[in-house]
Amino acid sequence: MNTLPQTLTHDTPESSARRRALHWGCAACFGLGSGFTLAREGVEVGGNSKFSKLVSAGQVEQAAAQQYQKMLQEASAKNALLPADHPQTLRLRAIAQKIIPFSYEWNSRAKDWQWEVNILNSNQINAFCMPGGKIAFYTGILEQLKLTDDEVAMIMGHEVAHALREHARERMGKSAATNIGISLGASLLGLGNTGAQLAGMGGQLLSLKFGREDESEADLVGMELAARAGYNPRAGVSLWQKMGAANKGAPPQFLSTHPSGPTRIKDIEANLPKVEPLYERAKAVKK
Repeated sequence: MNTLPQTLTHDTPESSARRRALHWGCAACFGLGSGFTLAREGVEVGGNSKFSKLVSAGQVEQAAAQQYQKMLQEASAKNALLPADHPQTLRLRAIAQKIIPFSYEWNSRAKDWQWEVNILNSNQINAFCMPGGKIAFYTGILEQLKLTDDEVAMIMGHEVAHALREHARERMGKSAATNIGISLGASLLGLGNTGAQLAGMGGQLLSLKFGREDESEADLVGMELAARAGYNPRAGVSLWQKMGAANKGAPPQFLSTHPSGPTRIKDIEANLPKVEPLYERAKAVKK
């Protein structure tokens, strides 16, 4: 899917404003020559976990691509994969196309990812983005929650943030550290090998569960991505209200490891002042 915005070929007030914003953005990055660096606009979540460095990013992304294609093939065989020309597929791919260019700041590898967006016909209230930009939504989350485009963008931003922040790679790195420690001990006794354990980690990607810290981080980064793409970050409040009401109060699969609804809404509202200016600016550029 082509995710690159078209290049402007003529000068407009909007393009002039963009140049000025870029100038001041670059000045902020280099401290305006005054010896200090201004804080970036948007949310702050710190650096990536050092555990992610224990597993090759390329190998994780390759394993994810293989698992994703296998999933699509199985879904297609069961007539559970929405076609490329389905209105919902077109809708989600259009939203992704607006969000993806803003992902590059968070992870330089994202520029080279082969991004994909597909929809699986299932009643599950769920969505995910695997390493390497492999996005999937279930019809259940779209239909049962009757999501607006702004709410879809909040979910998509959240899931894309998991991939950008390499949460799966971090989890696999922690697993590798544990397994390698066990395996090294076993190897001293002539038992086992680490290679086989590392090779088997690819199968974790579809069933991987993130911790609450990862989920909260993805909420914030996802909110910023959606806002920069021109989607109202306040939709996060209505989204999680809908999520909380799903299944008569029982948390759906999507929320199984997430912070509670009230906690999530409180965090979103607390961070709205950081991302609403980005949304207003994106709206102004659109006009």
